[in-house]
Amino acid sequence: MCGFAGWVDFGRDLTGLREQVEAMGATLACRGPDQCGLWVGPHAVLAHRRLVVRDLHGGQQPMVCDRHGRRYVIVHNGEIYNSDEIRAELANRGWVFRGYSDTEALLAAYVEWGPACLERLTGIFAFAIWDETSHRLFMARDRLGVKPLFYAEREGGLLFGSELKALLAHPLVPPEVDADGLAEVLVMGPARTPGHGVFRGVHELKPGCWLSFEPDLPAGSSGPVREPRGRLVCRRYWALESRPHPDDLPTTVATVRRLLEDSVRRQLAADVPIGTLLSGGLDSSGVSALAARAYRERALPPLRTFSVDYEDNERHFRSSEFQPDADGPWVERVSTWLGTVHRRVVIDAEALVEALDQAVVARDLPGMADIDASLLLFAREVKREATVVLSGEGADEVFGGYPWFWREEDLRADTFPWTRRLDARLGLLAPDVTEAIRPQLYLERRYREALEEVPVLAGGSPDQARLREIAYLSLTRFGPTLLDRKDRMTMAVGLAARLPYCDHRLVEYVWNVPWSMKACDGRAKGLLRRALAGVLPDDVLARRKSPYPKTHHPAYTAGVRRRLQEVLADPASPLLPLIDVRAVRALVESEGRALDVPWWGQLMMGPQMMAYLVQLDTWLRRYRVSLRIR
Repeated sequence: MCGFAGWVDFGRDLTGLREQVEAMGATLACRGPDQCGLWVGPHAVLAHRRLVVRDLHGGQQPMVCDRHGRRYVIVHNGEIYNSDEIRAELANRGWVFRGYSDTEALLAAYVEWGPACLERLTGIFAFAIWDETSHRLFMARDRLGVKPLFYAEREGGLLFGSELKALLAHPLVPPEVDADGLAEVLVMGPARTPGHGVFRGVHELKPGCWLSFEPDLPAGSSGPVREPRGRLVCRRYWALESRPHPDDLPTTVATVRRLLEDSVRRQLAADVPIGTLLSGGLDSSGVSALAARAYRERALPPLRTFSVDYEDNERHFRSSEFQPDADGPWVERVSTWLGTVHRRVVIDAEALVEALDQAVVARDLPGMADIDASLLLFAREVKREATVVLSGEGADEVFGGYPWFWREEDLRADTFPWTRRLDARLGLLAPDVTEAIRPQLYLERRYREALEEVPVLAGGSPDQARLREIAYLSLTRFGPTLLDRKDRMTMAVGLAARLPYCDHRLVEYVWNVPWSMKACDGRAKGLLRRALAGVLPDDVLARRKSPYPKTHHPAYTAGVRRRLQEVLADPASPLLPLIDVRAVRALVESEGRALDVPWWGQLMMGPQMMAYLVQLDTWLRRYRVSLRIR
């Protein structure tokens, strides 16, 4: 788990501009606190920051490979979980390796097979490879987009980096936002549209895609680079495919169990302290149970587990449709059952309010308010005892655990089911902003684009087709928000998070399992519950879904209310031209109760809206955002 940045330009000599790429890489120091490296060539400069997880004394990047008279340079972020198998296959083809770094195996795989190497990879990754001989840049991102990668074409060249802040550190990428970018922030909320970089001319490499950038030479030409401009090509190498499911229920349950066990075992490979994040819910408890079992089989010391809670939560917790019960007792139940060495991290309201600004910098955008900030504080404490953690993200998307899979009004609604109360949010915006971004039309356009991607299965009923649409939207539009959050908040403190439910082999298999099997026994994630039978206690298997916890402490609401009042009282605030100040004041005076149902996702209500507006103000100020929406 690392961070990288780079600049490729065929029209200028970059050797004298290395400092600009060094500055880009420096913004990613939190992602790679252990080592830094820079590779400089006439037309490419690559910077890398490394978090050491495997092959402690090898694997330094940028890594260079000379093969058959050609030179290749790689920068890589992520983990290739099947690198041992790839290395063995390449050894049979004559390759000799210096160590056991997955980056070395990845670079050799590309040299041997080219872009086709992507089909062989199991893992989470984003990487860039520079072919110095042919002057070709190749970049790729993992299938579900667990690891980030952004790019921007500027003056015929290409800038790229693991996070937006790396690009914004370059003088050719000013922090300008147009109407579409502002709509992403104000309408889509934390759920950015795949491929959209928010800032003008900045793009995200979409999950399951690769990109090449090479000189745009006339057909039939050869020899040295003469044309200053580059030609960019993007291709998708992976997508979900719909086909009939051939297995019966017992076979399906067994296959899910086998795939999940294999995913967990592979992701436990590390040369540094490792643990799991445990909420006491089905998803994280299943990962922790399979990890603990693997530890016992290897005669290793007990597994470390970590949970998060909030000051006085037992006193202030209020049950709701989305949070039926508190996590604390369930965490203790599972940890005791598994015999883990457990640490409970408790966050107080004041620290949570203060961390809202830190979370904006970690994500480079306004995000999920205290849901982000609490994870950042949690990860900071976990990092004191572990460098790698396994987490339960992805299970609800893969197995259909969200409420919108079950509520008729959500299934019938012709929009993203997590984008609630758009009308209430629009009432907080200045009328001229609403006119400029046209929010209803923007949301409708993004929704229709997503539906057009859904791989149709012939012969299904309308109800089955709708559930497939909801599953696709959850996997490709809602899920990436949580993956993005997990990556940014953990890597902001140098903690590497691995996600067993996001193994593409498991995702591909479960995608085509019919809903009747996914919801077997009449339960949300019934298939996963059956697959984990015997691994977890029966009461944990039966526990209702409870999302990542949020604080119910009134001190938090008071804190974000105070912060927003300070923003409203500052005539220099860049937020004020975007909002209807009178409407926002009314929200503040109601202490957020004017939004009494989630306006996004499951947990973001009135206090989170106030916090989101605070984060928006922080983002506009700190990033010196220039709006170009007229």
